[in-house]
Amino acid sequence: MSRRQKFEARGVIPATLAIFDRDHAINFAQTRKHLRDVADTKGLSAITVNGHASEVHACSFDEQRAILAKSLEEVGDELPLVNGIYADGSQAAADLAKMAEEEGASALLVFPPNSMTMGGQLRPEMALAHFKKIADATDLPIILFQYPAGSGLGYPLDTLLLILDQVPSVVAIKDWCNDPMLHERHIRTLAALPRPVNVLTTHSSWLMASLTMKPAGLLSGAGSVIPDLQVALFNAVQAGNLALAQDINDRIYPLSQAFYRPPFLDMHNRMKECLVLLGRVEEAIIRPPLLKLAQSEIDDLARALTQAGMLAQDQKIRAAE
Repeated sequence: MSRRQKFEARGVIPATLAIFDRDHAINFAQTRKHLRDVADTKGLSAITVNGHASEVHACSFDEQRAILAKSLEEVGDELPLVNGIYADGSQAAADLAKMAEEEGASALLVFPPNSMTMGGQLRPEMALAHFKKIADATDLPIILFQYPAGSGLGYPLDTLLLILDQVPSVVAIKDWCNDPMLHERHIRTLAALPRPVNVLTTHSSWLMASLTMKPAGLLSGAGSVIPDLQVALFNAVQAGNLALAQDINDRIYPLSQAFYRPPFLDMHNRMKECLVLLGRVEEAIIRPPLLKLAQSEIDDLARALTQAGMLAQDQKIRAAE
């Protein structure tokens, strides 16, 4: 068993994909190869598994355990692993958290329960009880996943501050508020708390702008494809070298436009297709209800990779054959 790595909620933390066979079973050999490709990137702080990027919504408890266990076997001695906690019930979330600690994860990324969409923003005590239930089940540090307010799953700032005050194991938020003014307010307000809490941005469609607000780091599914560019951009912004950051962002831009255009639900589907185009995985299989992309969109992704300097013209031609 790998030794649990110390986790700090800062720096670049890619969220990796789960690779499936044509019968939709998890292809652990390909999933581990993908994880290894990402983990070999210099400058990462951690890696997240069982998140949105790995289609956690379509994976059973046992599959999530297996993904975490295989991931720890592959890279657990090198990098901390953050395990996603995706569950609608607080007990189910606590069970996942306990499992993750038993397996050897270093931290948890806690998704909001979908029941929040039916007015949970008016019941702050519900969100607080949810996080207390999870925290009581584990000693692992927690990253709270902050959604956009319009989704019905985002925590109002007062609720967020209540959770951070009463659940000390929440050490960071993954901020997807999708509002630049609120994003900066999160960063400044949480840094000024008596117990400072880090903000990890996941605003990958406007990453450079977000990073200039000086969050502690980023946690993003796009890191499954461009971890090296994310590390380079983060370091350039941290160093105040905006000219270099702009050059790096010029490479990221065509991919962020391709990944995050409507419909948003296809973002990780698109990332898988990019891994195929780059020769990093064999086939881009997703689990229903997601569907394979049209060839025209795959061609668009090839063009975006070419514009980013990641796919040579001869590779693009071979991929289309």
